[in-house]
Amino acid sequence: MRNEEKYWFPAKLYGWGWGLPAAWQGRVVFLVFIAGFIFLALVFPPVTHTVVFVGGTLFLVLGLIVVCLIKGEPPKWHWGRKDR
Repeated sequence: MRNEEKYWFPAKLYGWGWGLPAAWQGRVVFLVFIAGFIFLALVFPPVTHTVVFVGGTLFLVLGLIVVCLIKGEPPKWHWGRKDR
């Protein structure tokens, strides 16, 4: 039996980047990302706290990208399924 690493975020079928989470750990990371964004929007509304909201959003997005780079499939351009 092969010991294959299960990616939390598989590559998209077409294009560059990652798709939706495939493992429960990836789903937890994605839910924390969404909860963090909702928290920012409620506590620091973009109309009155623009700098804090934008900074917090950049922090959340960069954190998600780092997790995807570490625990996701290596990023590269995909042209569809390989078996066709």
